[in-house]
Amino acid sequence: MQNLLIKRLSGLLCAWLFPLVALYAQVDTTTYHQLSGVEVLGKVRPSTTRESTPLQVMDKAGIERLGVQDLSEAVKRFSGVTVQDYGGIGGLKTVSVRSLGAKHTAVSYDGVTVTDAQSGQVDISRFSLDNVDMISLSIGQADDIFQTARMYASAGALSIKTAAPLFKDKSYNAYVKLKGGSFGLFNPVVRYEQRMGNRWSASLHADWLSAKGDYPFTLVNGKEVTEEIRKNSDVQSLRLEGNVYGNFGRAGKLNGKVYYYDSERGLPGSVILYNSNARERVWDNNFFTQLHYENEWTDRLKFQANAKYNYSFSKYRDISNKYSGGKQEDLNTQNEYYGSAGILYTPFSSISFSLNTDIARNTLDNNFVKAPAPKRWTSLTAFAAQYKSPVLTATASLLGTFITDKVENGDRPADKKRLSPAVSLSWRPFVEQSFRIRASYKDIFRVPTFTDLYYLRMGNVNLKPEKATQYNIGLTWNDEIGPFIRLLSVSVDGYYNKVSDKIVAIPNMYIWKMMNMGEVEIKGIDVNLSANIPLYIYKDMSLLLSSAYSYQDAIDVTDPEDKNYKDQIPYTPRHSGSVSVSLENPWVNVTYTLVAAGDRYALPQNIETNRIDSYLEHSLSVNKSFALKKCAFRVQGDILNLADKTYDIIQYYPMPGRSWRLSLSITY
Repeated sequence: MQNLLIKRLSGLLCAWLFPLVALYAQVDTTTYHQLSGVEVLGKVRPSTTRESTPLQVMDKAGIERLGVQDLSEAVKRFSGVTVQDYGGIGGLKTVSVRSLGAKHTAVSYDGVTVTDAQSGQVDISRFSLDNVDMISLSIGQADDIFQTARMYASAGALSIKTAAPLFKDKSYNAYVKLKGGSFGLFNPVVRYEQRMGNRWSASLHADWLSAKGDYPFTLVNGKEVTEEIRKNSDVQSLRLEGNVYGNFGRAGKLNGKVYYYDSERGLPGSVILYNSNARERVWDNNFFTQLHYENEWTDRLKFQANAKYNYSFSKYRDISNKYSGGKQEDLNTQNEYYGSAGILYTPFSSISFSLNTDIARNTLDNNFVKAPAPKRWTSLTAFAAQYKSPVLTATASLLGTFITDKVENGDRPADKKRLSPAVSLSWRPFVEQSFRIRASYKDIFRVPTFTDLYYLRMGNVNLKPEKATQYNIGLTWNDEIGPFIRLLSVSVDGYYNKVSDKIVAIPNMYIWKMMNMGEVEIKGIDVNLSANIPLYIYKDMSLLLSSAYSYQDAIDVTDPEDKNYKDQIPYTPRHSGSVSVSLENPWVNVTYTLVAAGDRYALPQNIETNRIDSYLEHSLSVNKSFALKKCAFRVQGDILNLADKTYDIIQYYPMPGRSWRLSLSITY
């Protein structure tokens, strides 16, 4: 099955790459074009081929072209990424970069990180794509040295940038969208933007989602095959977001955000033979407000500051006879107070230095008997230097971390202190070509979460931080190839990661205990290809092609005596990738997308009973944009999982079969 998957992926890549190479051999690459003047209203998309560390970007145009309407769908198109999806519209979705685990991935929202001190991982399903302008994924230490210290403190970072208001001939913009689909999906969205004088503007965004989630799936039990219905998969969620933007000229810029998220959803749980009863439910409530201020004091000195308060509440309830009172109810409340400040000094046009400092306080309260009620202080300071010219980019940084915990009950862990270096290099050996060679190194670690340290009898306050070392070497190239290919972009990266003191749950007598017992070696290759081909059948027709492929050999090297020694770690396919083909034309734009993943294993030992089959998911999206008087309309229809195949990303959590979505948006 895995060999068949590789053949199909390689066949699709070769099918469109071979004609591009053939065309390149026939055209004159020295053709020049006179560009007409344009008015730039938005920020420039960062170049993914100039970065000294891997960077993948999807802007608003790419999101609409591919037809993705969920953040996890967009992230699955990136190479080197594993999205753990527990199925359904309301299922938990987390991001792991190059097999390092979701807890090593930072998620930032408009430049400020989103954190969860309790679990250490962020559920990206709570964010909507309807007000997103750009998403990007950086692996290692990004070339942007003027960012918060928290962005230095991760192995990879998923950045979400929302759309700022752009006003043309009026002082306000209005946007309404209605989306519906299979399994009771109903999702209205409203956004309003208002300019308030010459210095201020504001936006309001509201998003409500409701779905039954009762999708059918095929259950295979030996020779017995039955058709079942996923139960207890309903979800109700509300997102509200308000933004204010201030531009004071030489006095700087100030952006403020207020975000509120509230949801109730059923947890269908894993599929259990002959038992479809699922009565677990979870309530999530999240509120945060953040401020960002930046000012260019002089041509050589810039300053920025961030402040954030975050409140998070969750309630979990399970009704079952296995509990003494007939039910189990867990209540958890988190608070975070966060501030950061940074300066960027550029003494020469090609040399820059930055110093960024973050301070955060996190607390956790729950309804457990004699709960430890931990309180954590975190101090992060990052110093970075960068040399940048048209030929060479070299960046070095050093992150200092200090973390201390206090508890009301029980023992507290020792303080954590560490220095984490990172270096990267991008070299353009031929000035007349856009070909670049890049290499990078980063040493990073993650501190045990509150759950790792304190959760009931599983927690272990003696845990050491989980350390990760990253090496990457790659090649990038992009260029216009005559009149036949408007742009061809290629990147190939090979990498080696090593994780030591990995935190895992180990059975100890009658209970499980969190321990530093793991060591993992990860070797892999990421390949990204994209092309824009004008079709001269009609002047406004073009073909956009993109693909991503990842090979990951992530093996457990903890103990040669273990049965799983040098076995692939759980939920990490060796082969995965995606291919998309978009036909843009004046009538109806069409996009076909294939997402694939090879065999994986649900448990550390790579035996047949733990194997999860590979899958191919085909999707088709069509959209049409048109104007009527002063309104811009956009209609989009999607068919997901065209082949109607039942497959699992997480074992015993079946994903939906064939489904449809239809949306209509109006912008005024």
